[in-house]
Amino acid sequence: MVKKKDNRVYIDRWLEIKPYDKQVITDSYYLKLCNEVKQSMVSSEYYFVLGLYYDKEDIDDLACFLTSYFEDLISGTQIWNTFVRLHKKLYGKWLPFYETNEYFEEEINLQDISFLIWYYTNTFQTEKFIHPNNEFIFHLSENVFQVFDRAWEYAPENESLKKIYQIAAHETDFYLARHLIDNVLFRTYLFYTDTGIDLNESLLKVIEEYSKDQNIMTYLNESRDHSVHNFHTRLLGFTGKEWVSEILKEEHPLSIEYKNMSKKIRGYFLYKGQDHYNIHLEHIASGRKFDITKKSIQNPEQLKEIDTIVFMGIARWMNEWWHSGIMVQSAFNPDVILDQKNSIESRKEVDFLDQDKKEVREILDAQLMSFRAFNNNEQIAFMESGKVDSFLKEFFAHHNQSLKLSEEAEKEAKQRAIDEGYLGNMDENKGIPDVEEDALVFFNPQSGIEIAFGVNSAFPARNNPFYDEKDSEDAIMTLFFNENISKELVMFCIDNFQHDLGFFRDKNGELFLEHLDFLLRFFKKGKYFTKPAITLTGKV
Repeated sequence: MVKKKDNRVYIDRWLEIKPYDKQVITDSYYLKLCNEVKQSMVSSEYYFVLGLYYDKEDIDDLACFLTSYFEDLISGTQIWNTFVRLHKKLYGKWLPFYETNEYFEEEINLQDISFLIWYYTNTFQTEKFIHPNNEFIFHLSENVFQVFDRAWEYAPENESLKKIYQIAAHETDFYLARHLIDNVLFRTYLFYTDTGIDLNESLLKVIEEYSKDQNIMTYLNESRDHSVHNFHTRLLGFTGKEWVSEILKEEHPLSIEYKNMSKKIRGYFLYKGQDHYNIHLEHIASGRKFDITKKSIQNPEQLKEIDTIVFMGIARWMNEWWHSGIMVQSAFNPDVILDQKNSIESRKEVDFLDQDKKEVREILDAQLMSFRAFNNNEQIAFMESGKVDSFLKEFFAHHNQSLKLSEEAEKEAKQRAIDEGYLGNMDENKGIPDVEEDALVFFNPQSGIEIAFGVNSAFPARNNPFYDEKDSEDAIMTLFFNENISKELVMFCIDNFQHDLGFFRDKNGELFLEHLDFLLRFFKKGKYFTKPAITLTGKV
């Protein structure tokens, strides 16, 4: 007798996408519904398409993901509702891609399910872009919608789930506030295939590197803490603290506090003493003083020697600086002090606190004018990858000469260019591929010099001898998909060459243009928000 194949989703699979580890009372109901969702997809004539992208376990996860959307609406956890509300605020409609004239806020919608299948498929796998109007998406969505429609009136609220995404109105503890960010970014169904996967990959790298180190748990905790503060989602490019602020809504007293939570600073500090409330530290690279609340320091009395070096992370919450992540003490070491004082990278950690935006803008504007003068009045230059380093050195020599710097000032300017990543190391082509590949140097008005490789065929420019029409579509897709390529370079391509490129006349290109900002956020994540690659020195 042939054993019948078991296609059910089991509770352990369902719990993998939940922000808790033990089954709660409503899980039995939603697991049953999840299996109905899966069966509705399996019975579809388009089910075979899923097999092109997913294996069986992954299809189970998709069923759990879609059912979790339904559970979210029923339970009022406000995850999905926050996203559509923000999308409408940004773009004037509830969702990208689909018609939303008939859309029922805070209820199930066919468009929601279509979007979620598109989103899940394009985050679960990134090798191929799946068009949102693909026929299999519509058919699967209709089947799943029917399951949800039958269950809408009778489904129970998951009170346990709702509590996980809440915080007391007058909570002041930074660690409880941070824990809510962690839950939203890494233990929420909506970001399961996004920041959830990113976190797992970053933790696996730590395990691989430090598997035999007795301090591995410290490194894992620091990696997770770094991720909490720094990861952005593909949906809207938001950080965790921004999502929490929006989920809580403006009426909640802590909504504004989450928005005002600072970035994390991680670096070397000198211990300068303490009082009843605070530990006094000095950031070595910048000379900036910080008072760290003792509420966040275990055994502060162990800090005794003035100028003890402390490597740690800190973040500002409710106008106090709190320890966040790692904290390691070491004796005063003049070599460490010298290295940190000369480290542009370490100074960049505090740039966001008081960076003189007007001065930075003036520097970038002057460099752009200089770049154009050097590059035949063009904002972009195309070349073989092996020539990038010499091009940059010649440009900065030209720029420094235009500033009429003294010999000593010119030497310092050249060193800053190296430190800030504008020039390769004098002894090696830092970051330049070894293989023969075309390259471009673009002056990004928002950040400065930007280098990209293998995308020259996205630019049918008069000064681009590397343009090859047959490679154009691949180059344009790379422009969009590569997180490290700025949105400004993508926009330069569109603004100047959109009508010369056949890509923007096909269905993918037209879609990209119609939903340009949403998709740039989706593809670029945190890199969507371009920051100046300039650190002002001499600031304390």
